Amino acid sequence: MATVALGSKAGKWIMVSTIMASAMAFIDATALNVVLPSLQKSLNASGTDLFWILNAYLLMLTALILIGGSLGDKLGRKKVFMAGIFLFILGSAACGFAPGVTLLIVFRMLQGIGGALMIPGSLSLISSSINPNERGKAIGTWSAFTTVVTMGGPVLGGAFGDAGLWRYIFFINIPIGIVALIILAKQVKEIRDENSKQGLDIAGAVAIALGLAAVTFGFLRIPAVGLNNWQVYASLGGGLLLLLAFIIIEKKGRHPMMPLQLFTNITFSGANLLTFFLYAGLGAGMLFLGLNMVQVQGYSQLQSGLTFLPFTVLMIVIARFAGALADKHGPRLFLIVGPACAGAGLLILSFVKQTAGPAAYWTTFFPGILVFGLGMSFTVAPLTAAVMSSVSDHFSGTASGVNNALTRIANVFANAILGALAVLFFSGALQGEIKNVKLNDKQKQLVIKQAVNLGNAKAPEVFNEQDKATIAKAYKESFIAAYANIMRISAGLAFLGAIMSVMFIRNSAVKKG
Repeated sequence: MATVALGSKAGKWIMVSTIMASAMAFIDATALNVVLPSLQKSLNASGTDLFWILNAYLLMLTALILIGGSLGDKLGRKKVFMAGIFLFILGSAACGFAPGVTLLIVFRMLQGIGGALMIPGSLSLISSSINPNERGKAIGTWSAFTTVVTMGGPVLGGAFGDAGLWRYIFFINIPIGIVALIILAKQVKEIRDENSKQGLDIAGAVAIALGLAAVTFGFLRIPAVGLNNWQVYASLGGGLLLLLAFIIIEKKGRHPMMPLQLFTNITFSGANLLTFFLYAGLGAGMLFLGLNMVQVQGYSQLQSGLTFLPFTVLMIVIARFAGALADKHGPRLFLIVGPACAGAGLLILSFVKQTAGPAAYWTTFFPGILVFGLGMSFTVAPLTAAVMSSVSDHFSGTASGVNNALTRIANVFANAILGALAVLFFSGALQGEIKNVKLNDKQKQLVIKQAVNLGNAKAPEVFNEQDKATIAKAYKESFIAAYANIMRISAGLAFLGAIMSVMFIRNSAVKKG
């Protein structure tokens, strides 16, 4: 398969189109996290609704992203990539006009279908088009630019959220997607794997979609009905059985969407385990950090978005450099030190209590964000390069799909499991906070009932102003306690990712040019 130089005209157009399309999806995710408080207020959404708005997209993306990668290998990477961008644009427009929570969740699913075709196509195009000796540098460039644009998402989201224009987070995708489609149509050649004759794994897609949905539903029901409830048992049990069925289908199927033989490569397996643990910690940590800043610490949504600028600067300076070094020396050391450093940053952030607001940012949140950003900057490009370079070019689309799917599965599980745990942590802390407040049992139940809304919990109207102030303070202290626990769990997941690198990543298994 013919490849081109990274600095050539064709190489530059490939990079521009893939960066734009990927950034569109990533901006959507990070900006949405920042505007969740506005969205929650505007649509009168509960905390559980918020997790479903996030997970509806992730579920469809996870279920179909492996098929998206396989379709690109079979039908043409450019063609499938463009189809995904088009569907993502349609879903974004529909989300922007959604009148309520239910339809927003449905349209987020349409976005997920588009993303499943689009996201694996970006890295697959790069891996199959750019000269092998420049592939790590190309991936590092892609990682740096997409992360920079992605981290601009919170700033953009914050500005829109403060102005009451949270719907424009979805509308902004439309012009970006259209420009990417024009570039692809006019400047990028079609690339397909001529040796690929595999069919579609419909049974596998159905099994993983229903399995993840059931597991997610089970965890999200825990705050409402409790752990010891038949709905929780049925959902979690059924979901786990379906996920087991997915593994069996992949093992026995003629055309599996996740070829299990890829995992016989210990480095590929280790890189994907690292991806799962690190991105589970990243997803939950960033979500609760943003909610804490806006709903408890008094930051505006724009100020919350701006707090991630140090992360962006580090990615600009380090990511491409780290990708080139990983090409030269191998990714193993970066994939041990980077996640460990990211975990240390999340741990530092977990110790931040009630602050004086944005004026205290530099001595409260900044040190943790700096350490966390440093760790991620040394991780992203070497991790992507390790995944893509540990398999043959024949499986580049599938490998990208597997890794992206695990990233999204990690986010789904983090949102569902840690979201449910956050409500439980919040409720437990709240019971301790109001223990010495002069309330009867019925009043205490009314106060605790608001725990499902997490940082958006409001004192019920039946209380007088003095009691409302006391209860509001209790809500803040309880959220901070829940936030601290979630951040420590997230840090633990990042450290676990570093351990996966120590155990499984081998430089000898990664192709160098």
